[in-house]
Amino acid sequence: MKQVLRRGLKDIVVDEVPEPKVAPHQVLVRASRSLISAGTETASIHQDSLMKEVADNPDHLKKVLAVMAQQGPIRTIEEVSAKFSEYAVLGYSGAGIVAAAHSTVTDLAIGARVAYGGEGTGHGELVVTGRQLVAPIPDAVSDEDAAFTTLGAIAMNTVRTGDIALGETVVVLGLGLVGQLTAQLARLAGARVIAIDLLPSRVSLAEQLGAEAGVRGADGALEDVLRLTHGRGADCVIIAAAAKSAAPARAALSMVRDRGRIVIVGAVGVEFPWLPMYLKEVEVRMARAYGPGSYDPVYEQRGQDYPLPYVRWTENRNMVEFLRLLSAGTVTVAPLISHRFALERAPEAYATILDSAISSLAVVLSYPATTPAATSRPHVPQHRVQLRASESAQRFRVALVGAGNIVRWAHMPALRAIPDAALHAVVSGSGARAKSYARRYGASYCTTDYDEVLADPAVDVILLGTRNDAHARQAAAALRAGKHVFVEKPVALTEAECRDLSAAQRESGRELAVGFNRRFAPTYVALQQRLVGRAGPFVVNCRVNSPGISGSYWMADPSIGGAILGEACHFTDLLSWLLQDEAVQVSAFSLPQDLKEPVPTNNVCASFRYSRGSVANLTYCTVGSNTSAGERVEVFGPGFGAVAHDFKHFEVRGSLLSRRSSFFPNRGYKPQLAGFFSALRGGRPTPVNLDDGIRATVSCLRILDAARTGQPCTIDWRAPTR
Repeated sequence: MKQVLRRGLKDIVVDEVPEPKVAPHQVLVRASRSLISAGTETASIHQDSLMKEVADNPDHLKKVLAVMAQQGPIRTIEEVSAKFSEYAVLGYSGAGIVAAAHSTVTDLAIGARVAYGGEGTGHGELVVTGRQLVAPIPDAVSDEDAAFTTLGAIAMNTVRTGDIALGETVVVLGLGLVGQLTAQLARLAGARVIAIDLLPSRVSLAEQLGAEAGVRGADGALEDVLRLTHGRGADCVIIAAAAKSAAPARAALSMVRDRGRIVIVGAVGVEFPWLPMYLKEVEVRMARAYGPGSYDPVYEQRGQDYPLPYVRWTENRNMVEFLRLLSAGTVTVAPLISHRFALERAPEAYATILDSAISSLAVVLSYPATTPAATSRPHVPQHRVQLRASESAQRFRVALVGAGNIVRWAHMPALRAIPDAALHAVVSGSGARAKSYARRYGASYCTTDYDEVLADPAVDVILLGTRNDAHARQAAAALRAGKHVFVEKPVALTEAECRDLSAAQRESGRELAVGFNRRFAPTYVALQQRLVGRAGPFVVNCRVNSPGISGSYWMADPSIGGAILGEACHFTDLLSWLLQDEAVQVSAFSLPQDLKEPVPTNNVCASFRYSRGSVANLTYCTVGSNTSAGERVEVFGPGFGAVAHDFKHFEVRGSLLSRRSSFFPNRGYKPQLAGFFSALRGGRPTPVNLDDGIRATVSCLRILDAARTGQPCTIDWRAPTR
């Protein structure tokens, strides 16, 4: 399918990418119209030079330097250079017909006209989005008008956030698309609307569409607002402007009345001077996207609606209501459209938006016509795009599944260093990302369908870098398809998944390795070597600080493993490997999820007892600061102490002191993958195998059990495989 993409920092292209595949609670829409949002979308198109961009946004440089401290200058330069050619998806508002739906979606018929939204949907012939981000289009509403629904829902949520009441005076500051729609909706809510913008044409348009008064330009705007409000100021000022400075915020503060409200929907600086805020006792509110449900993965991705008696206006109900207002003719969007372009002319469309001399507002893209006959036929998916002819010169042809950061920073550089292995295919849920990775790393094809690589006889090895809850299912399917598997940790999240993986490996006879890279990191290798042959037992203290795995980050979600199953498994494996011993019992305590329901969370202290008498403490927390060190492992034995710290420092104290440090951390990814392929080459078991993965998973499950019950738990990791 064709999709509009940003290539690098500023080039807009229309390219062929694999079409998306529906997942649970998702709908596939064949687009007929989509709306280019001048504010949000163009903010990601960097028109200035790279040096000016960095000068204007010093945080960018700070991020690069922080990455360099972790990854080293060579890898960082490679990744920064890649930004100049990789693809990014633009767009999030459109209309079309339902082409397909997952079986979990039962209330939309194939061929139904719908408006859609959602971050990452993009401007493409086919888009996939969650059911809660799709709304049926009334018969009286055209697809072109319905393409405004996402922006309309944003404007509606802005008005609701402002609690606009009948007879109030509302200033709308900034009259782009959201500002124009907000002005109309505020008027419908019973407010007197004063519309302000630097462009006279936009002020005139707002007045044409119902604003009671318009103010052109910044000079004299305060005086006009005070005159129109009899010196009181506005009851509510809505900032719908986009600015890097806090000038709109300060202007809003000057215009609002005592104890009034400021609602921010535009991307602006929010620095307010203290004294005027204090004297006026102004309330500042943020309007988040389309309304309740926005950015909530349970709502948007898992399709779980909020009950109407408790949350009257969700983002989906806002979308439906905006479409109703369009159908009734009480909201008008046609005058907002300044330009229309066909899909293949998208680069010209973006050039029009970015040209300040043209002053475009709403730009609509149109797609190939969808006939009634076409809508009645079953959709035949095209999930694969061929980039070049398949080559079979390499001994091991690898399919990469999942195109996330661990793949970018670790596995692809490691794979390129293996002489008889080559990337053959890339699988990602995002067609744009799949093609971007395939182009960059030289794959023969890219696809959004995992079954494509399972059925491909040219694929020898599958490298799984997907989300944790997909690992076991995808690894078992790959084994049964006759492929060797390298899977990122954790290998599984439940004992049932462990059993299925063991059965799949016995059936296939193929090798499976788990990504426990710490076994190959130089600091930990040195530590383990110092323990070999020494008299035990040992006392081990392992402390890990992972503040990034918290809040709404997907790895913190306990329903898909959380930080203990998803990340602490690294350290249960590390401890067993360092001691070359089996943990037989664990006691654990955790911080409660909340004070009312004391269930295990991502913050745990666990104590292990090993079969030969060693003991180990594992402290895993996500509540620390970013400035705290990441991980530290200390081992103590008779007359001996050693410590490994953050992949950079290693120290042994005994009769002599030995230290080793490196400026950049070495996490062991290259020797890890090299060892995997070496084992395949020599017909040997992989260095880190399925048993190691199951041991780590079961150990983490027992940590959670012990924290939940407050009782020690026996660890028998072989039980699920029997």
